Amino acid sequence: MHRRVFLSSLLGASAAVAGLSGCAKGDASADTKGAATEPLADKVPAGTSLKIASYQNVQQLQFRLAKLPDLPFTVSNWLNIGAGPDVINAFRAGSLDLANNAGIPPIQAHYQGYGAKIVAIDLTRKPNYLFATKPGSDIRTTHDFRGRRLAFSQGQAQGVVLLRALKQAGLTYDEVKLVPLTSNQFLTALQSGQVDVAPLPNSQAPAYLQQYAAKGARAIDTDVVDLLNLLWAPQSVLSDPAKAAAIASYIPQWAKGLVWQYEHPDVWNEEFYVKTQNLTLQQARGITKLANKPLFPPRWDEALKWEQETADLLAEGGFVKKFDVSSLFDHRFESIAAEAVPEEYRK
Repeated sequence: MHRRVFLSSLLGASAAVAGLSGCAKGDASADTKGAATEPLADKVPAGTSLKIASYQNVQQLQFRLAKLPDLPFTVSNWLNIGAGPDVINAFRAGSLDLANNAGIPPIQAHYQGYGAKIVAIDLTRKPNYLFATKPGSDIRTTHDFRGRRLAFSQGQAQGVVLLRALKQAGLTYDEVKLVPLTSNQFLTALQSGQVDVAPLPNSQAPAYLQQYAAKGARAIDTDVVDLLNLLWAPQSVLSDPAKAAAIASYIPQWAKGLVWQYEHPDVWNEEFYVKTQNLTLQQARGITKLANKPLFPPRWDEALKWEQETADLLAEGGFVKKFDVSSLFDHRFESIAAEAVPEEYRK
């Protein structure tokens, strides 16, 4: 399958309606020219509101448990949305102002011709995903991926993790069979044998392996990380001084919420994983044991380098056109997260 046809099959009809005509050009210049450069306002104007993504209500729960102060603006809607392609579509529809994703969705949005920028960075040092095999598989290393069917989501973090694993193993895209799926289809695809391997999040992999290990499913360990956990927003939102100020006031809360969650694993296990995700306490502890320590760098040099490597990796496979990713970062917000947390969470 040609890589550019692959994209439309992955995102589906809704994304096509949302504007894949821009994807064919791979040009976001119409949205990124005239990027907001005005200094951020010191105070959020009265009456300002934002629509914010909060997948599985994680942000609201963090804020409540950490007893953080009220936000100085109105959240008109907390959207239970997390997948990159869904976020991009919500941005396009004007139903979402700010989202939490990995590094690949902003690249995908640029490729589709949609202007959006990164406003906060949390670096991930340990793998958030592991590669799980289907039941009855004889795959034991990433080198065994050659000729196999691999679950691949171009617009999501799992996609870049897979591409980096292939590069590390010395495999080209033509030596494997990339099966276009969205991440919420990965588990079913593994269970049914539709794919041989899929990257599963740490929160999902233990339960899958516990259920299917006796049938030959296994984990393929790698040191491949998805470095960026980020906040990003449409350029049209960031060009609104009031909304930009609101986002600037939200970033410290976001950073403090992540720090609180990391420092209170027992409470988080019970309040989130057990009460809202229906996991056992033992399963919850297994997940939090793998948790990354939040890291909010005062400068984005490492993040920018990693994002450029990711975009280049996608371009090498024909998934996007090569471009300079510096256009994806709004440096007005660069130090805000770091200034909100203790020194140990800055490096």
